[in-house]
Amino acid sequence: MSTVLNEEKVLLKGGEFLVKETASQEIFIKEDLNEEQLMFGSMADEFIQTKIHPILDRIDKQEEGLMESLLNEAGELGLLGATLPEEYGGMGIKITSETLLSERMGTSFSFGVAVAAHTGIGTLPILYFGTDAQKEQYLSKLATGQSKAAYCLTEPGSGSDALSAKTKATLTEDGEHYIIEGQKMWITNSGFADVFIVFAQIDGDKFTGFIVPADAPNINLGAEEDKMGIKGSSTRQVFFEGVKVPKANILGEIGKGHKIAFNVLNIGRYKLCAMVMGGAKAAADFATKYANERIQFKVPISSFGAIKHKLAQMSTLYYATESATYRVAGMIQDLVDKLAAEGMPRHEAKLQAAEEYAPECALLKVLGSETLDYCVDEAVQVYGGTGFSEEYPVARAYRDSRINRIFEGTNEINRLLSVGMILKRAMKGQIDIMGPAMKISGELMSVPSFGGNDDDRVFAEQHKAVANSKKAILMVAGGAAQKFMNKIDQQQEIMMAISDMAILSFTAESVVLRVEKLMSRKGEEACAREIDMAKTYVSDAMEMINLHGKHAVAAFAEGDELRMMTLGLKRFTKTQVFNSIGARRRVADAMIAANGYCF
Repeated sequence: MSTVLNEEKVLLKGGEFLVKETASQEIFIKEDLNEEQLMFGSMADEFIQTKIHPILDRIDKQEEGLMESLLNEAGELGLLGATLPEEYGGMGIKITSETLLSERMGTSFSFGVAVAAHTGIGTLPILYFGTDAQKEQYLSKLATGQSKAAYCLTEPGSGSDALSAKTKATLTEDGEHYIIEGQKMWITNSGFADVFIVFAQIDGDKFTGFIVPADAPNINLGAEEDKMGIKGSSTRQVFFEGVKVPKANILGEIGKGHKIAFNVLNIGRYKLCAMVMGGAKAAADFATKYANERIQFKVPISSFGAIKHKLAQMSTLYYATESATYRVAGMIQDLVDKLAAEGMPRHEAKLQAAEEYAPECALLKVLGSETLDYCVDEAVQVYGGTGFSEEYPVARAYRDSRINRIFEGTNEINRLLSVGMILKRAMKGQIDIMGPAMKISGELMSVPSFGGNDDDRVFAEQHKAVANSKKAILMVAGGAAQKFMNKIDQQQEIMMAISDMAILSFTAESVVLRVEKLMSRKGEEACAREIDMAKTYVSDAMEMINLHGKHAVAAFAEGDELRMMTLGLKRFTKTQVFNSIGARRRVADAMIAANGYCF
C-alpha cells in the first residue's frame, strides 16, 4: 500500500495503480486548489465569457485577423505563457493550476484549440528540447503571443504512424543549412503561425525536428480546410518546397525527433482531458437550464425521469473524469516537486514526470474525450429539435467535440499505448505485475470466503470492488501475455478490452478516493450527492469491466481455462445490488434545483 514514510510521500510509478492501493488523503482533488489558483482560473473564465463567447460566430467564420488579436489579448493576460518558466517570460504555474486553466479553456470552442496548439505542441518542443540560444530567441515571444506557433507532424501518408513521414531534409554542400521538402496536413494555426515545428527525415531515416520561421521562402499554404467542427481553428496543408533552414535550427538531436513528438504528446494528452472536462461541464449546464425552461404537458421536462437520468449520468461521468484528472495532476506534480528538490530544473522535471505517467495520460485522453462525446450528445437530445439548430450552443459543442477522439493520437492508439507501456514496464521489471498476477491464480483455485464484512466505511463495498477489478485486469492481462508473449501487441482487440477495464478501474478508484477525502473535511451528509455519483459510477463500472473481460478471455482461452477465467471474472466483478435509479434521481434533483452542474 502507498503510505507516508518518514514524512515523505511514497510515489506510485506510472501504471502501478494496478498493483498498489492509495489512501484518500494522498491524492490531489480539485477541492485542494488554493485561492490563488482559483483566482487565476476565474481570470481565464472572465476572459472567455467576455471576449470569446459573444463572438463565437465571427470566430467560426475565421474573420481575418480576429484569432490573432484574441491570442494577443490572451498573451497580455499571461494565459499563453502561464506554464513557461519565469526566465522566459512565463509564470511557471504548477500542473494543478495548469489543469484548471485548461479546463476553463475547454469552454472556448475553436479558440481553445488555437491556444492548446500554440502553448502545447507549438511551444513545448522548444522549451524541452531547444538549445539555450533557441529558447532565448523564441520562448519569450511565444509567451506573450508576439509569435504564434504551429506543429507540423502529420502527412497525407503518415498519421498515427508518424515515423513513416516522407518530408526530407537534405544538408547543403557547405554543411551550414538543410533544404526541407515535403507536405504536411491538418496543421492547426498554420494560417497565421510565425513559427513551425517541423519533422523531416535526414538521410532518409533520421527522423528529426526543426524550427522553421513561417516567413521563410518557399513555404506555401493550402486553403483552409472545410471541417465538420472547430471551424474557427485555422487548419491548412503546409508545403515545404525547398525551404532553406540554418543548421542551428535543428531541434534536439538528429534522428531523435521521435523523442520530441512522443514526449510532448504525453503532456498534450493529459491537457486534452483537462480541456474536454470544461466542455462536458458546460454541456451539463446547458442541458439542465434548458430542461428547466422547456415546458411539455404543462410541466418542465426536467421533471421527467428519462431526462433526469440523462442529467445525472452527464454529471456522474464528468465528476468521475474530473476526479481521475486531478488525481493524475497531483501525481505529476508530486514527482516534479521531488525531482526539483533533487536539483532538476522544473521544466525538465515536468517532462520526465509526464513520461513516467504516460500510461495514465493515455488513459485519461480516452476517458475525457469519450465523456465529452457522451455529454454533448445527450445535451442535444435534451434540447430535442432545437438542439439540431445552430441557434443554440449545443450544436456547435456537438460538432466540435468529435475531433477529440482523433487528435493527440486516436483513442484506439491511446488504448493500445496505455496497456502496451504497462506490460513493457512489467517485462523490464519496472513494475511488479507478475507477483500479484500469480497470487490471483492461486486465489482462483481457492474457496471464496463467505464471511461477513466488518468494514463499516461508507465506501467499504466500493473499495472491495475496486480492489477486485484490479484482480480481474491482472488475470486477463496475465493470461493474454502468457498466451501471446511478445506478440501480444498484435492482439489489438484484446489490448483495447484490457485498456477499457483499466480506464474504468482507475476512474472508479479516483472518484471513491476523492469523495472519501471530501467526507473527511465536510462530513457524510454534506457529500450525499457526491456519494451517490461515486457509488453509481462504481456499480456501472463493475458491470462493464466484466463485459470487456469476457470479450478478451473468450478470444484466447478455451476449455477449462476459459471456464476458470469466466468464473474468476464473475467473482471479481460481483457487487451488491445498488439502486442507481434512486441515486441518479437525487443527483438530477440537485442539478435541477441549482439550474446547472453544482458539484
